[in-house]
Amino acid sequence: MRDTRDLHDPRDIRLVVLDMAGTTVADGGLVERAFEAAAAELGVRAGSADHAEKLDYVRATMGESKISVFRHLFGDEDLARRANSAFEKAYGGLVDGGLVAPIPGAREAIEELAADGRTVVLTTGFARVTQDAILDALGWRDLVPLTLCPADAGGRGRPFPDMVLEAFLQTQAADDVRRIAVVGDTSYDVLTGVRAGAGLVAGVRTGAHGDTEFRAAGATHVLDSVAELPALLNGGG
Repeated sequence: MRDTRDLHDPRDIRLVVLDMAGTTVADGGLVERAFEAAAAELGVRAGSADHAEKLDYVRATMGESKISVFRHLFGDEDLARRANSAFEKAYGGLVDGGLVAPIPGAREAIEELAADGRTVVLTTGFARVTQDAILDALGWRDLVPLTLCPADAGGRGRPFPDMVLEAFLQTQAADDVRRIAVVGDTSYDVLTGVRAGAGLVAGVRTGAHGDTEFRAAGATHVLDSVAELPALLNGGG
């Protein structure tokens, strides 16, 4: 018999697309620390007005593909790539130094979602090498069946819907985009889910942005943490 329930019912969600840093992974502000290395590589002096302006933009665009951020900041493609390379190297070094940890309850939430028959995909705005470094540091290589970075989806990161749609196509876990849930800590995560047509788009209060930004971007839900997601999808709120 065909299921006639509203496709926006959270219990109908089959594919869950989760952000990493700030959503499932606590990195303690490593993005800003890595930006310092990128800025230094391009000769942006710490304490200058230019440095402050660029740092403000980095903070405002948390969640966006990092190469896209550097293209905006430096204009020239070669400069953007130099900055991005310095950023990824610095961030990777900080990760290797043990400065990342799971958001409390994140691993357990992912495991519960999988046990409930849902497919979970982890996405990031970082390059693949950095994403892999985070997964290795946490011992998460085998936690989910698929992880995606912008390069895996044709090069466009958030706020484009490409990574969510790539997860939909690759996993074949859902028969309708409305059976996708997208969860992240930034307005860019939310906007990505909205543009992909996801049935549930949630912001979490463990990272860069808050309720005002989430609602403005079109969030259907706001959660204190990703740890609350399994209960929501099982009809608990």
